[in-house]
Amino acid sequence: MAFTTSLKKLLFGLLFVMGLCLMILYFNESQSLLKPASSFLMNGFESRHSKLKLYSTGDSSKIPIERTWTYKCVNQRCVRQHYSSSNNNNNEKRIPFSTCSMLCGSYTKIWPEPTKSYIGISANSFSLNDIKFKIRTPFKNVESLLESAFSIFLEEVKTIVQSFNGKVDELNNKGASSTVKSQNSKEHSTTDRSYHSSHRRHNLTNVNIFLHVLKTSDIHLTFNTDECYNLTLINEHQTIDVRISANSFFGARNGLATLQQLIWYDDEDELLKIIGSANIADCPKFNYRGVMLDTSRHYFSVEAIKRTLVAMSHSKLNRFHWHITDSQSFPFVSKNYPELAEFGAYSPNEVYTHENVRDLANFAQVRGIQIIPEIDAPAHAGNGWQWGVEKGLGELSLCINQQPWMSYCGETPCGQINPRNNNTYKILQSLYGELLELTGPTDYFHLGGDEVNLECWAQYFNDTDLRSLWCDFMLQAHHRLTLANGGHPIKTAGVWSSALTNMPCLSNKNFAVQVWGGSQWSENYQLIDSGFDLIFSHVDAWYLDCGFGSWRPTGDGACSPYRTWQTVYKHKPWQTMRLNKQQAKQILGGEACLWTEQVDESTLDSRLWPRSSALAERLWRDPQDELDFAIPKETFNRFSIFRNRLVQLGIKAEPIFPRYCGQNQDECV
Repeated sequence: MAFTTSLKKLLFGLLFVMGLCLMILYFNESQSLLKPASSFLMNGFESRHSKLKLYSTGDSSKIPIERTWTYKCVNQRCVRQHYSSSNNNNNEKRIPFSTCSMLCGSYTKIWPEPTKSYIGISANSFSLNDIKFKIRTPFKNVESLLESAFSIFLEEVKTIVQSFNGKVDELNNKGASSTVKSQNSKEHSTTDRSYHSSHRRHNLTNVNIFLHVLKTSDIHLTFNTDECYNLTLINEHQTIDVRISANSFFGARNGLATLQQLIWYDDEDELLKIIGSANIADCPKFNYRGVMLDTSRHYFSVEAIKRTLVAMSHSKLNRFHWHITDSQSFPFVSKNYPELAEFGAYSPNEVYTHENVRDLANFAQVRGIQIIPEIDAPAHAGNGWQWGVEKGLGELSLCINQQPWMSYCGETPCGQINPRNNNTYKILQSLYGELLELTGPTDYFHLGGDEVNLECWAQYFNDTDLRSLWCDFMLQAHHRLTLANGGHPIKTAGVWSSALTNMPCLSNKNFAVQVWGGSQWSENYQLIDSGFDLIFSHVDAWYLDCGFGSWRPTGDGACSPYRTWQTVYKHKPWQTMRLNKQQAKQILGGEACLWTEQVDESTLDSRLWPRSSALAERLWRDPQDELDFAIPKETFNRFSIFRNRLVQLGIKAEPIFPRYCGQNQDECV
């Protein structure tokens, strides 16, 4: 009996000590070493990371403030009512749509929709100077990237405020607020409101953001990367504690992207606001969630590509497939073979240098995105390859600019790598090595491989089966990729689907196929049955250049109709194909493709956004829609809110319906 009593006392003592230790740990984590937001935007940190900030068009229109309208939450929808301060007898404050839309309705306002979430319906106001930040990770490289990601987070919050011509509390070393003047002070002075945000009282004194990454030091995305995160937001005593925990940098960055969607600008109070409470557990369904941009038909500046990466990061898209060259142009400046760009670029100013590619890779990495460069071969290789004979290397490419082009390639101008010239493989190996060094370690690299025209090769070779030439080329290219990677095989090489892809020469252990044909084509099933891992880019759903007619003389569209965001969103081939469990594991994800015969920088944003964001939710959450033929009203509302956020960040995303429909929820859908 005495022994039992002693044991109870011992256990009680141990529990007391453990509880005390947990309280101390919690207190230390909550109070010690919290850095003010100003420390991330001042002095050395700002200069070291200046290239990581948001790149916008610089001339985007300001968001109009709806002074004559107020919004009330009625039956879980925002109802627009006329508002005039002069005849407002009840002295009610105007409620902007941004505040109403974030607090009205029981559905989450996050895009893509989290796996599991509880999000409160109360809001708190704060200043950027109230934000403090703490990272907990044993990995220095992860800590450095998270600091950069947090700097970007702050810059983008400031950008959202400034999009309303709002005034931002400037962060400084002393932690005091100073007002930043609008970039267009003349425009702001014409409004009927001239007071500063510092004149408004915010009800939070601290917004503490804790980031925990304890499991892995990986800072390069792979097919095994854990991108999940947990986010909690607790409000106590004029303080909000935001805790984001993840197993990797990429998961933590996704958590920051979600947190930013819980923050908005109230143009009536002229203050930032944040949701009062939240609990989110979130994981993507597919690891590969991509966007492909073709920079050969038209050249796109580094700034335009960065703008694309910014929109991708907010959509939680994680692979930027850069179709950097084609038969029309070769804009990549190789240090070992500069003749490729010299003979292939549209002009000396329309090229991508090593510095450009490295800059873009770093810009993408801190936003959770991997850049996958593609030098398409053996087809789609014309201009840029025509100098071989002059330099004593023989014909590097065949059929260059040959006419009539319809007989020798799928699109003018023609050009197809010479598979019997060993110098072409030496050049490809060098290009692979340069790009791998610039974009970082990877377990996936795209080799091209599509639309080979056998009639082109038939003019030069008497092989009875010209298809074997394609096999020989792809296997040799794969071998050269291994050599370019220091002799270490890259786990997966991507190739486009074609009539040749299912040839028995390609191993399903080394190659994955990006399926671009129709979703009902038999190749989908043949490739699955052959054991290949697949990335879906079906032309009838996820080709975003379709529906704009054709540049050819007849004007007939190469692919029609226009792929609406609803079409992009509702496409879920892994369900319609009725795959078994093993086959489902072979689906790596999907990718929206933008070929640019009729796209340049003037239309880039509107072609990609927000339709690519519709793809993002399909690949992240893959919601189980009750009605396949209609999209729920709540989804429309969330998508509209997210599209508006992209616009606030400087992305010229196309509207999804008339402005009236945005002001009058549910009336149009």
